[in-house]
Amino acid sequence: MTAFHEIRFPTDLSFGSVGGPERRTRVVTLASGREERQTPWRHSRRRYDAGLGLRRLDDLHELVAFFEARRGRLHGFRWKDWLDFKSCPPSQNPSPTDQLLGFGDGSRREFQLQKAYLSGGASYERPIFKPVEDSLLAAVEGAPASPSLDPTTGLLTFPSPPPAGARVTAGFLFDTPVRFDTDRLEIDLAGFEAGAAPSIPIIEIRP
Repeated sequence: MTAFHEIRFPTDLSFGSVGGPERRTRVVTLASGREERQTPWRHSRRRYDAGLGLRRLDDLHELVAFFEARRGRLHGFRWKDWLDFKSCPPSQNPSPTDQLLGFGDGSRREFQLQKAYLSGGASYERPIFKPVEDSLLAAVEGAPASPSLDPTTGLLTFPSPPPAGARVTAGFLFDTPVRFDTDRLEIDLAGFEAGAAPSIPIIEIRP
């Protein structure tokens, strides 16, 4: 991923943000009134607004410094999504068997981190590209394993290939790769002091 700074947006500022996943669906209504629905997107894309996390003038100062150091939209950065930053529910701690990454075949050594979202028999597997370093717990067929982790790509590499048919699983913390979705900060200082929140749009980056 080019033009990316491996630094996290200040978590005390992102805590009060709003946002979540976005999908794109094309809906065509036929002459009969029935619909055909398609999507050009395989993966969702997350959007946030960091403005609601700003509460003090010092917060604005910290935001401006972060914005300037990223050169606006030029450089991406890490974002902690407080609703979705673990391989497990937010109230739990990650375990080595949280997420199925795949099955060994006796020769494959590399596995991409991913998180599955399950509901009513349907599922979506989201690739995880920005794990938090030192948070990884991995297992092969439930037995603890110690693969190396690239925290900039989410790629695990085992020292030797997991046996054929063996379940490869992992638990972890992760960030979302994002960038500012504006090259201009427009902050009304009088309005801010009166309780008005500026709009600070943030958008997920796809590798």
